[in-house]
Amino acid sequence: MFSRVLNFFLTPIYVQVYPVKAYGIFTTMYSWASMLNALLSFGMETTFFRYLNKEEHRKEEVYQNTFFFIFSLAVSFGLFALLFVGDIAAWMQRDTAYSNPDFGRYVQYFIYILMLDALSVIPFAKLRADGRAKHYGLLKFLNVLVFVSLNLFFIYGIPHIIQNQLPGAHFLASWFRPGWVGYVFLSNLVASAFVLMLLTPELLQLKLRINWRMIGQMLSYSWPVLIANISFIINENIDKIFLGRLLPEAISQQEVGIYGACCKLAIFLSIFIQAFRLGSEPFFFSHAKNANAKETYARIMNYFVLAVCIITLSLVANIELLKYFIKGHADQQALYWTGLKVVPVLLFAYVFLGVYMNLSIWYKLSDQTRYGLYISGLGALLTIGLNIWLIPHYSYVASAWITLLAYLSMSVFSYILGQKNYPIPYRLKRNTAYILLAVVLVWLSFTVFNMNIFIGNGLLLAYILVVYWFEQKEVRAILKRV
Repeated sequence: MFSRVLNFFLTPIYVQVYPVKAYGIFTTMYSWASMLNALLSFGMETTFFRYLNKEEHRKEEVYQNTFFFIFSLAVSFGLFALLFVGDIAAWMQRDTAYSNPDFGRYVQYFIYILMLDALSVIPFAKLRADGRAKHYGLLKFLNVLVFVSLNLFFIYGIPHIIQNQLPGAHFLASWFRPGWVGYVFLSNLVASAFVLMLLTPELLQLKLRINWRMIGQMLSYSWPVLIANISFIINENIDKIFLGRLLPEAISQQEVGIYGACCKLAIFLSIFIQAFRLGSEPFFFSHAKNANAKETYARIMNYFVLAVCIITLSLVANIELLKYFIKGHADQQALYWTGLKVVPVLLFAYVFLGVYMNLSIWYKLSDQTRYGLYISGLGALLTIGLNIWLIPHYSYVASAWITLLAYLSMSVFSYILGQKNYPIPYRLKRNTAYILLAVVLVWLSFTVFNMNIFIGNGLLLAYILVVYWFEQKEVRAILKRV
């Protein structure tokens, strides 16, 4: 979580250094990268945890075969994609700047980034499975630290050296391009390569012993997870890609830049949900054989709902301060801030995304991953269809509401199907009441009281008191254990 927060503090620097349209390029490239990352991991991370639970006496074989498959897929993708760099770059630019070599270089950087990140997936999953959380966290932190440090070096360090004629200034001035967004992508590439190098001890444990039968069984489990993951990434990122292609060319990258920057204000909730997923998934699988597993899953959902609602209220209550992270230049400040209206919508979209992640454990534990395909496919179809229909009329405002609708729909369908196939005694009425109360208070804070920081935090405090009143028995029990 800390690593992701550290990365977040680059946002005010980016919006200050790069024009809104350049930030739009940044957002578009990372949106595509997120979708391709899901493809290259092929659902094997979840499959790895499931097969460790099923094949406890063959853990090394599970590790070797999952890695071998992803390695083969990543190398094949890289070799194929590098053959068509120019065509990919031209297509992404809507054929308006085919002769510009920069976009081709961006694409090359991302091909290498995607390959390196794919090769890290299973070694990182092994660290989690082995309970080596500190080592996992350290490597993730170093990845972000290298990325942030290189960004600061390219944005501030090199210009300072050149301007003051410090040692190395002449060499740096011979190739350095001030304000070039490609340095962000280059920094990412170096950081990914550095972390893969640090994973060498895990890679050296691999042996070339391929069990094609096991791989076949894994693929039958993982491909629905893959489709579900791609559907999820579509819900997260396809709107930014559609904004760049469905809006008039004169404003498309600007709108993508505004939306991408405002999405960053919801990152604290996104980080919490990501951290929860990383910790909960191995726990859910390892705890599945316990007699009280379902009751435990229900309690976790209850705590999770309370946590995400409190974080959402905290962010909205203090949005008057948070907005300065995306202020940009004085002449662009108003542009970025026009997008603040979508932040509460995106926050509740993340709330339901987290709820869905909790609910989705039923089909993973019962080996019915095809249901994940159906549910996520529904969300993806809603996202694609409604974005194509509404973006030309309502731009990124439509995208934000569609994201919320997609995750809400996925949560509802997952709950209904889960209760039929793998019933878990969730506290549906109480959790729903907590979310609805949070919605009302966010609306009051953001709209009625016009983002007043004092009233917003007062409403946050009121919510916490209400929660404590109804959950005091559980809270006291937790505090007593602590």
